[in-house]
Amino acid sequence: MVFIYRCQIELHDSVYYATREIGRLYETEPIIHNYALCYALGLVDSEKYATTVPEEHSYRYFCPEQVPKYEEHLTPLNQQGIYVTPASSISHTSILNTWKYANNNYHVEMEKTQKNIPSFGRAKEIAPESIFEFFVISQNELKLAKWIRLGKWMSKAEVTVEKLPQPKTKTDLFICTHPLNPLDVMFTNQVISYDVVNMPPVSLIQNVQMRGQYYYFEKVKDVRLPVNMSYRFRN
Repeated sequence: MVFIYRCQIELHDSVYYATREIGRLYETEPIIHNYALCYALGLVDSEKYATTVPEEHSYRYFCPEQVPKYEEHLTPLNQQGIYVTPASSISHTSILNTWKYANNNYHVEMEKTQKNIPSFGRAKEIAPESIFEFFVISQNELKLAKWIRLGKWMSKAEVTVEKLPQPKTKTDLFICTHPLNPLDVMFTNQVISYDVVNMPPVSLIQNVQMRGQYYYFEKVKDVRLPVNMSYRFRN
């Protein structure tokens, strides 16, 4: 038996993360990576769902080094039979913030300077009340967090969860309109065409036409999800 949850996120604060950098503009794409969602939902650090994560790799209270450990952190979710898809925007608006900073060369190797040259940058953020949707597939029933934090500013967001009816499976050519992590699906499905969403650490794909086994629902016509998605990483 498999459990599939359809989840929505409503932002209560503006959310910022640098999907792309264009000169002085730091833009937030209206899509949330599935790696980020695993951390935000508490699945990575939770002792209940990720008991094999070593304590020294926990980011719950302190991050001693700026080195991502996605493989170490997310592999235990495969062992628990839990998979989270990326989140796409149902409705969103963007806001543009300009910030300024001063030259601080005198802080570097005691460099002398008589000038204080201000500079600036712009951050394109996702505005409050924007709504995103994602799916959680699990081999066991889950109780997901109602409130989470997202992005660089740890912005507050509310999660609502709908447990979908038991899915059926079929093997055929199908289109998945929801964004996917290509590393997690290309080993089990024949991907034919897709649109790329460039973002770190792994670019996502959407409007994916593929051939393989997928979940579908008789009463939920707009959901088709690949079977056997799991976290995989580049060697």
